[in-house]
Amino acid sequence: MGLGWEVQNHVPSGTILKALIRGSDGGPWTRFLKGEMKPQHFLEEFGRLCSEIAETPVPVSSFLALLTSEHVAKQFPVMTQAISQIRAEGLQTAVLTNNFYLSNGKSFLPLDRKQFDVVVESCVEGICKPDPRIYQLCLQRLSLQPSEAIFLDDLGPNLKAASSLGIRTIKVDSPETAVKELEALLGFPLHVGVPNTRAVRKTMEIPQDALEKYLKGLLGTQHTGPLQLLQFDHGQSNPTYYIRLADRQLVLRKKPPGTLLPSAHAIEREFRIMKALGNAGVPVPTVLDLCEDSSIVGTPFYLMEYCPGTIYKDPSLPGLEPSRRRAIYTAMNQVLCRIHSVDLQATGLDSFGKQGDYIPRQVQTWTKQYRAAETGSIPAMERLIQWLPLHLPRQQRTTVVHGDFRLDNLIFHPEKAEVLAVLDWELSTLGDPFADVAYSCLAHYLPSSFPMLRGFRDQDVAKLGIPTAEEYFRTYCRHVGLPPIDNWNFYMAFSFFRVAAILQGVYKRSLTGQWLSSGTKWKSSAESMFQAGLGFCHQKRKRLPGFQRDASHQNTDEILPRTGWATVPEDARGGVSHSTVAAASPSLEAEGGLIISPEACHSGQKAVRPAAAVCRTEGVPRGARAAETPGLGRQVEPSPLIEDLKRAVEPFPPLETDPEKKYGAGLTNVEYAHLCEVMGTSLYASELYLIALPGCRTWRSWHGHRGRGPLAGATVGGQDRSCFAMTEPQVASSDASNIEASIQEERLTPMS
Repeated sequence: MGLGWEVQNHVPSGTILKALIRGSDGGPWTRFLKGEMKPQHFLEEFGRLCSEIAETPVPVSSFLALLTSEHVAKQFPVMTQAISQIRAEGLQTAVLTNNFYLSNGKSFLPLDRKQFDVVVESCVEGICKPDPRIYQLCLQRLSLQPSEAIFLDDLGPNLKAASSLGIRTIKVDSPETAVKELEALLGFPLHVGVPNTRAVRKTMEIPQDALEKYLKGLLGTQHTGPLQLLQFDHGQSNPTYYIRLADRQLVLRKKPPGTLLPSAHAIEREFRIMKALGNAGVPVPTVLDLCEDSSIVGTPFYLMEYCPGTIYKDPSLPGLEPSRRRAIYTAMNQVLCRIHSVDLQATGLDSFGKQGDYIPRQVQTWTKQYRAAETGSIPAMERLIQWLPLHLPRQQRTTVVHGDFRLDNLIFHPEKAEVLAVLDWELSTLGDPFADVAYSCLAHYLPSSFPMLRGFRDQDVAKLGIPTAEEYFRTYCRHVGLPPIDNWNFYMAFSFFRVAAILQGVYKRSLTGQWLSSGTKWKSSAESMFQAGLGFCHQKRKRLPGFQRDASHQNTDEILPRTGWATVPEDARGGVSHSTVAAASPSLEAEGGLIISPEACHSGQKAVRPAAAVCRTEGVPRGARAAETPGLGRQVEPSPLIEDLKRAVEPFPPLETDPEKKYGAGLTNVEYAHLCEVMGTSLYASELYLIALPGCRTWRSWHGHRGRGPLAGATVGGQDRSCFAMTEPQVASSDASNIEASIQEERLTPMS
């Protein structure tokens, strides 16, 4: 690398190497590796040294940029696979590196740190190879004796220092050769010919003799030779195997053993939809046969052709250029649009699922799945189960939905940003395509440390080159010709809810021995998903991360909870109003679509009708004109259109604070509840009837009990307004829901 850079920049050959060596421990390079010099200071001193050696100015900053570029500083795939195999066998791995700090204050390590049990960095420890102390520090953190460790390096002095301590060493001239030497020392294979596979786990073994007999009958007697069987790391829900028989490479996907949850692991549906989509031009593996005879491998299974390619397990796509990452996510978006554009009738998939009401059915289905796998009460999940049915979106269209559409379920071309195959159709059906779009954005809202589904919430997506969730969402809408939706938070909450229910099912199966790993991580992951989903429920009044909401798209969904559909007038901004009552009586629906409980007393009904008339005939149209009139309706300048109407309406102070009905109708809280039903149909009712905090009924009632009189009495005619002012350290006090302080009344005893 140094030689090529020197030639390109017209620097005398060997200049960089001489500068790296000169000065030994006191030289700029060694001090840089020990963290004793900041990058700018190093470049200045190292640049002077190189220029002295070359007797010409040397652009060392471009050399450091090349040294830290993704093109040069990348991990060899063969090493990555070897590390994965070593850890799968229960052994520890560590990286012992001579590195340095970058200008952003972070240490430079172009490796995935999660691959290693221990990471020892020279710039952090102040020691660098070949100092024996850094090897001893690494052994100490691994809790190993020198004879229990194997050290790989490409430099002789580093290997010599390790060997002098009693550590076995391997010189890395080529990664492939080094891995073979390491295999010989360890006694098990590290280089697997098929990516993302390993030896079949003991709990997932299948009878090979019966399988080979079946395959020879299916493929023909000409396919002879030993059968090779491996298991994919992917596809743990429905165990998935790689098969090689003579010159044929196949994939077998089967139901797991044991008692399964209702309607789960439906491989028959997977086979059907993949066959139909393959004929429609959607990139899927070629399916060969569905076998529902459990006597062959223990459970039903289907076969498909093996599709070689690249599966990206980490959605942050480490080691790739930003432009490449963007291209991959663009290809992912395009193939999702392609799936959602499939003609249902032409492919025979119009009966693959029910038409319409996808989200309500899914919420019900996954609630049942969760209940079947429930092992204890989880408050966050209970709140999600309550919230989701009350905020159901309207389904704009019905398409094929994948149900588990994410990056690691796609096979990409190894050299191009092209999707070769979409995998794992276990949850596919007909439904709302926005559910797939939201689900494919899960990684945007998960941290990179999340154990089950990695994300990149804690990383800079702009720097990575990955589209934001909003960009991805709007690109999809543009390609399929649909306007962006306003209730993105619902679809994200639903996505987290569904994953949480799946993880809870896995946890339940782990307790009964039907899963291959410990259930503790599945339990904690499920609970984390419940909490994340609940977080989106709380965002219905806030702008979502990365989404710049346009006021023209805002509607009452951001202000009113969605609890059911009612045929009430639309708000001035086009939002649809909602009611907590499931159905209205025919007579009342005819009178404007109001929903009034039959339990409403005479006084309540008497007050409701004029309020409904005002909201419908005056509040909505006047509010619309106020919103469209420049300069009106601002907080500092009330709109005359609304102020005039306020003087004409009747306020509703509580009966207990206005027993003589001096200021209003004198309604009880039960009677007033029916008014809230009506006033909730208009954005402007809160100002007309003074029902917004702190002029609301509860606040006025409290003031009345404290002897201050009903606040509504001072607002007749719309002359005065209520307000509150508050401040607290460490919280955003403009949002009253953030209050952390408390008030406690104490009676002091007078001093004698």
